[in-house]
Amino acid sequence: DPVNLERALRLNDRLGGHFVTGHIDGIGVVTEKRRERDFVNLRVRVPENILKYVVPKGSIAIDGISLTVNECRGSEILLTLIPYTLEKTTLMDKKAGDSINLEADILGKYVERLLGHRSGKPEGLDLSFLKEHGILKGDEGLHD
Repeated sequence: DPVNLERALRLNDRLGGHFVTGHIDGIGVVTEKRRERDFVNLRVRVPENILKYVVPKGSIAIDGISLTVNECRGSEILLTLIPYTLEKTTLMDKKAGDSINLEADILGKYVERLLGHRSGKPEGLDLSFLKEHGILKGDEGLHD
């Protein structure tokens, strides 16, 4: 089967995308593929363990291809494939029901891990944290 390959960056190369390591986080499923003019909208069901790292206008790698997430709705994301992506990758061949490899941006994973190790247990973001770190001052954020 054809695969998508991209050369690794050299240390002096410009970084213009998101951090893709090539390590698959999980498997998604194409739920819809719809052509609109010269681009294609691809809707993908994403497992919960990956979905927590996905945000609108953020990045996700699909079969090794770094793409921008247009929308997150429930357990699905919407991706728009432009003509260049359709021409240069294997995504044009995907159809509803196909499985795809998913990789979330590694920065979200690092942030989650660092926040979880602050006190030895995972914590949420709360007012005391914001005050402790100088983000809120005095009674800010305490309005009803």
